[in-house]
Amino acid sequence: MFDLEGYGHLLLEGGLLTLKVGLFSMVIALSLGLIAALFKLSKIWILGFTAGLYTTVIRGIPELVLILLVYYGGPTLIQDFAAMLGRDIYVDLNPFFAGSMTIGFIYGAFATEVFRGAFMAVSRGQLEAARACGMSPLLSFRRIQMPQMWRFAIPGLGNIWMVLIKATALISVIQLPELMRNADVAARATRKPFSCFFMASLIYLLITILSLVFQQWAEKRANRGVRRE
Repeated sequence: MFDLEGYGHLLLEGGLLTLKVGLFSMVIALSLGLIAALFKLSKIWILGFTAGLYTTVIRGIPELVLILLVYYGGPTLIQDFAAMLGRDIYVDLNPFFAGSMTIGFIYGAFATEVFRGAFMAVSRGQLEAARACGMSPLLSFRRIQMPQMWRFAIPGLGNIWMVLIKATALISVIQLPELMRNADVAARATRKPFSCFFMASLIYLLITILSLVFQQWAEKRANRGVRRE
């Protein structure tokens, strides 16, 4: 059952690549989400407007459309622009890079709202106390807001990770040999679609279970020393 007529290793390799895509995309999503959240909380209106436009537009377009737009439309747009300047170039995007960047860019919009809510959940009294003690805004941000913000953000970020890792299956449309793509190849070769896709679902489920265990550990660690009422 697990060998799949010699194609079992293909699913394991695809699962490993799926995990790599997910981790790389999550790093991008966290970075963009944190920056955009700070923009939204800023008193500078242009920063807030830019972050709001980013989250509104990205969350309103299906992931598959953006992936196809970036991978197939991006090179064409660059080549057409170069042709207008009298240059003849050929652009070929790496599927891993294009897919990971697009997934990270998409879920960065969702992470933005998680981070914004987490920052707003930090007690204002502690920030006022920090200013009263003579802390600069940067110092209070580093010592008070950032450490406590993670305690509120981890549950939401965990949910984003769960959705993101499943969304990596969409990258199969741009021929990246991740789990879903390799499962389809194995299904066509062995003519056992149920067995191949069932094994793929088990690998996704295993990743989800391990992620839940890590999330619970992270939540307990972030809540150390917090008094429960």
